[in-house]
Amino acid sequence: MRILETVRGEWRAFGVIWLVVAFIAVFAAGEVAKRQAHDDALRQARAATALHAAVLRSELERHRSLPMVLAQDPDVQSLLRDANPVTVDRLNRKLEGLARETRAAVIYALDADGLALAASNWREPISFVGSDYRFRPYFQEAMRDGQASFFALGTVSNRPGLYLARRVSDANGRALGVMVAKVEFDALEADWRASGEPTYVTDGDGVVLITTVSKWRFNTTGELGSERRRRLAVDQTAGRADLSTLPFDALTPGIITLSQDVPSDTYARVSAPIPELGWNLHLLQPAGAAITRSVMGARMVALLSVALIAGLTGVLLRRRQRARARAAEEEAARAELERQIDLRTIELRTANDRLSHEIDERRRLEKNRQDLQDELIQANKLATLGQIAAGVAHEINQPVAAIRTHADTAGVYLQRRDADAAARQLNRIGELTERVGAITDELRAFSRKTRSGPVAVSVEAAIDGALMLAGARLRERGVTLERTPGQPDLMVKAERNRLEQVVLNLLQNAIEAVEGVSSPRISIAIETKGRKVVVSVADNGPGLSEAVRDRLFTPFTTDKADGLGLGLVISRDIVAGFGGELVHEDGASGATFRIILPGAK
Repeated sequence: MRILETVRGEWRAFGVIWLVVAFIAVFAAGEVAKRQAHDDALRQARAATALHAAVLRSELERHRSLPMVLAQDPDVQSLLRDANPVTVDRLNRKLEGLARETRAAVIYALDADGLALAASNWREPISFVGSDYRFRPYFQEAMRDGQASFFALGTVSNRPGLYLARRVSDANGRALGVMVAKVEFDALEADWRASGEPTYVTDGDGVVLITTVSKWRFNTTGELGSERRRRLAVDQTAGRADLSTLPFDALTPGIITLSQDVPSDTYARVSAPIPELGWNLHLLQPAGAAITRSVMGARMVALLSVALIAGLTGVLLRRRQRARARAAEEEAARAELERQIDLRTIELRTANDRLSHEIDERRRLEKNRQDLQDELIQANKLATLGQIAAGVAHEINQPVAAIRTHADTAGVYLQRRDADAAARQLNRIGELTERVGAITDELRAFSRKTRSGPVAVSVEAAIDGALMLAGARLRERGVTLERTPGQPDLMVKAERNRLEQVVLNLLQNAIEAVEGVSSPRISIAIETKGRKVVVSVADNGPGLSEAVRDRLFTPFTTDKADGLGLGLVISRDIVAGFGGELVHEDGASGATFRIILPGAK
């Protein structure tokens, strides 16, 4: 009954969780798809904007040179210098033909007072001939700066257009008048309108000049200041337009909604500069349908995916419930079986506890053994130091006595004011002091109790350390040392102080073995055999007795009257800890011990 209630509760929780997951997934998928659709719409709008901007620049470039060329025309300059019916008629006809060929709205010439003397529309009722344009900004700016461009409604035609003006000067630089070409963009607006993408061009103040939506002309992209509105009114730029703000509602950067003047939709808005005139071209790419399709598609896919995952999860949940029910039955059976086993295995558990106690005891004993081994190694070090103490003391006394002698000599030289000789004595004192320091440093390092894992150790350095400690005893006994070095920078896996202790133990044994020999000799050699490094210590003593040789590495086995028989045992354990071997080999005379260690390279 309890399992049944648990199953029902799980299914209720399952349903709630997956409803929440479905809602979150549908919402999140819609938002992601909406952002992606926005990005796609903006990307398409940028491409269309670049194309529209290129067309507009081409149209502007085609007309910008027209006033400049006409300003150099002899007929224009002749008319502005001496206006008479013949020159006026000739220029009227010339401008008429030129306007027809270039598709300019109108081309006309103004004298220095702003009066139109000739125009391409001289035949039409709205002819510019005789009109006064001195109030127009393009006339004033061209007379002042040499050229000007100005977009406004025509005062006669009441049609919007771009006025391109160029000052006309004589050979002496005196201003004769201004040539003006008016460009209208009706054809361009019609082409843009056919694309189905609302497009408009604004000036630097955000006033709409060219547009595919006629109601937007002379609207603004933002609020204009009172000074700018006054100037537009004085210039008669926008006629009676109220300069209202464009009816845009921004959703996200680059995405707006429109519900008037154009089909209601969501649009991607992109702008491109027209730097030649300080204008900006704006294009609205319809994106509502694409965004809706993307969002609905993403939400459907998310919903189907959640439904599929929920179905698979439901199947897994059902299997899990069945498995849990079987597990509960098996657990009950196992508990009963364990109860029966417990009744029959009390003695086994007791034995197991006793075994665990023995294991712990064995580990404790093993630790005590390791500690005892370390103590024995340290005791062997100290015993070895005791054996070589006299030799080391003699080794130190010699430089100390020499230091005293050199110090006295330096004092004498100083009294004689012989600074160079005193300096030589002091330098010698320094060298002897370094020698004493090296011996004491080696003693201190050797006597230190250390234990670490094998690392790369220089074989030559370990042998040098051992010889520094045993050197005095070798010289005292008159023992000849033969040393065969190995390869340069030869390294083995060991621990420096312990390897040095092993070499020193073997040297001590060899020194004692050659005692009484007429020409005592000890040799140390290093050789490489594959990946192994072999250090050999040999002497020319009498060698080991048969009894000792058979039990050489057994504790307390020795042929010395005052020996403990632990030095070789300890040395073998140290070398074994490095992963190597310490072996004895019989020779023609004396004894040879070989330390075999793994190379570190």
